[in-house]
Amino acid sequence: MHELSIAQSVVEVATRHAAGRPVRVVELRVGHLRQVVPASLEFAWELLTEGSPLDGARLEIEVVPARVACRDCEAESVIDGFPLACGRCGALDVEVVAGEELLVSELELEEELAMIGDER
Repeated sequence: MHELSIAQSVVEVATRHAAGRPVRVVELRVGHLRQVVPASLEFAWELLTEGSPLDGARLEIEVVPARVACRDCEAESVIDGFPLACGRCGALDVEVVAGEELLVSELELEEELAMIGDER
């Protein structure tokens, strides 16, 4: 299950960039060609963040469809899987232009409110 190692990397990135601030949401872009099972990744996230500074942070996964550009007819098409072929002419001479992403795109952090002068 490579989702566990992916989740571990996401935890490390989020922890480093949060720099001790509480995290509400971690947004992750995952390309279709990465063959990640979102439910497995979410399960691994829950396991790894439980009891950690990221405990309670929500993981939002955006699956990016795979797109190829044909070198023969120059069409761009969305594909579902292998083989990587042009959706218009069927040629196999294509370049992947989307669908291989794996990146933390955004962190939503909690802002701590300073209660200056509050005399309650």
